[in-house]
Amino acid sequence: MLQEFKEHITTHLSFLSGSRLLIACSGGLDSVVLIKLCHELQFEFGTAHCNFKLRGLESDDDEKFVKALADKVRSPFFVMHFDTKKYAKDHHLSIQMAARELRYTWFRELAEKYRYDYILTAHHADDTLETFLINLSRGTGIEGLTGIPETNDKLVRPLLPFSRDQIMEFAKKSALQWREDSSNNSTKYVRNKLRHDVIPDLKSVHPQFLQNFQTTLKYVNQSNDFIKNQVLNMKKELFESLDNDVVRILINRLREYGNPRTSLYFLLNDYGFKAWDDIEQMITAQSGKQIFSETHRLVKDRGYLLLSPIAEEISDRMYTIPEEENMLMIPSGMLKFKIVKEISHVDMKTIYVDKEKLKYPLTVRKWKEGDYFYPLGMKGKKKLSKYFKDEKLSLLAKERVWLLCSEKEIVWIINYRADNRFKIMPQTKQILKITIT
Repeated sequence: MLQEFKEHITTHLSFLSGSRLLIACSGGLDSVVLIKLCHELQFEFGTAHCNFKLRGLESDDDEKFVKALADKVRSPFFVMHFDTKKYAKDHHLSIQMAARELRYTWFRELAEKYRYDYILTAHHADDTLETFLINLSRGTGIEGLTGIPETNDKLVRPLLPFSRDQIMEFAKKSALQWREDSSNNSTKYVRNKLRHDVIPDLKSVHPQFLQNFQTTLKYVNQSNDFIKNQVLNMKKELFESLDNDVVRILINRLREYGNPRTSLYFLLNDYGFKAWDDIEQMITAQSGKQIFSETHRLVKDRGYLLLSPIAEEISDRMYTIPEEENMLMIPSGMLKFKIVKEISHVDMKTIYVDKEKLKYPLTVRKWKEGDYFYPLGMKGKKKLSKYFKDEKLSLLAKERVWLLCSEKEIVWIINYRADNRFKIMPQTKQILKITIT
């Protein structure tokens, strides 16, 4: 196995040679073999052990064993004691998930502090099979069937091509000693039940089951890579970037791909959405329909779907501008105020007002129902809600509108239209130029 391991490193993980490695070692069979293999290849590595304080003296004996092993191979030894049960309770996690969060967070902290290039764990082919079956039993998309990744940023799993039987055979031939975790024998955990009851039966039905599974997994990963490339091409075709990180998806173009539910799943899965029945119905829903994930929002807007990150709630925020202030940063940009002699360039980002008509301090706030203004160049007043409808502003665009106000009167719907009441007249003495950049 040593030669096969060396060839696998050379062929697929050559970046490990010459790097500083941190090996996670529980003291069990797999991690002890990983320590042995890396020592034989003369890699530079430190050894990290987590004492989760879950099995009393047994946990402490595991710690002593791993320390002795690290000393034997002359590897720096790091240990951390965790109050796993308290962490699980405080964070509403299972013991297994709590232990996982604790150990990987600590491993990354160690690697950063002591400048280790990569973190190695001893996951192997049987672990991948167990993960595959767990995800399959719970229901999953293709991502959940791709197995355990061999590399994930700094995390590397160099034993993934090897089976538990290969690892055991190598350990016995090398006369290695290791610790047995008594909790691994309990079938109350799903993974252990698969390991002890289900997978042995599958292997007895077909002796080449694990090897055939690895071949199938390779095809699944190739298919997943192909799908990812197709999805990237779809996003280039369908996603139109607007201001403020908003993405617009044209529904008619989406329909051309056929099977819109599947298309939407692959397009939106990375944004945390899960209610796929509801998302499919967005295509035919009325404008204004919204669906939320933890991080994003999807809004139906006429012939489009609008995807945007969930922004910080700022609807009640108000900014004040004293008369002596000539600049103010607001969420939509930088407001600038300047006295000029004449009107020159005018666009949606620039207005000119009669300064003497303003009452200071000016304010900047979000719009609300019932607001109205007197549109520049028109007679009479108009509700903002009606103005937005006429301008065909989407729900997201309306939510991002800010108003520049003089007391209760609107001076400017910023980035859209000025108010007629503050326009420049022949008798105007001071022209104030206001821009948003």
